[in-house]
Amino acid sequence: MFDYHEYFRSEMMPHMWCKGCGNGIVLKALLRAIHRLGLSKDRIAMVSGIGCSSRLTGYVDCNTLHTTHGRPLAFATGLKLARPELTVIVITGDGDGLAIGGNHLIHTARRNIDLTCLLFNNQIYGMTGGQLAPTTPEALFSTTTPYGNIEPNFDACRLVQAAGGTFVARGTVYRAIPLEKLIAEGIQHKGFSFVEILTTCPEIHGRRNKLGTPAEMLQALAKTTLPTGVIHQASGPEYTEAYDGIIAKAQGRT
Repeated sequence: MFDYHEYFRSEMMPHMWCKGCGNGIVLKALLRAIHRLGLSKDRIAMVSGIGCSSRLTGYVDCNTLHTTHGRPLAFATGLKLARPELTVIVITGDGDGLAIGGNHLIHTARRNIDLTCLLFNNQIYGMTGGQLAPTTPEALFSTTTPYGNIEPNFDACRLVQAAGGTFVARGTVYRAIPLEKLIAEGIQHKGFSFVEILTTCPEIHGRRNKLGTPAEMLQALAKTTLPTGVIHQASGPEYTEAYDGIIAKAQGRT
């Protein structure tokens, strides 16, 4: 029988997420995916940036690295190059990964390095004050758009696919079992894997925009018009292997 507590750092509990937040659903889906694949905790490295989603690495009993805002993919790239045998999973949010970290996301996808990036999309900067995010829908309110958002929002999956990501998928916290399967597929894929996860922020985003109770916000995700599941999958040269070839040439081994 699967026991989530085997994967938790019990001394870090209770967690800091608000009641009704969807991040706990993602955490459990990720742990089930890891268990499904039979991965050793000692062979996993999780890297996160700054934000509500990025607190996840503090709760998981494996190799973890909590980095600076917007930079988890940069740190993870260096880690994967140094230790290519590790399964490296990046935890980021829509603000952390698409705004300040957007350039790192583009170039990590372009390089096709063997990382799995889970991007939590709750449409807002939840932890740092409720500011506008690149994913905030038009006309909705935030602390920095008190009269409503006039900017079009990102489609993160289309962005990553265009940048060269070879596994692109989208799931929701409403459908937790399919999300678990998508995460497992992403981890198994050789190359850059990107899974956008539509989740909920009832306190900071939901209250301000009168989006209903946490349960109602969760149910609303079932009606998303965005495509879900595996959106794009391809194969291509993987960056750590190509880089190892350069090292071999420099050292005269080839």
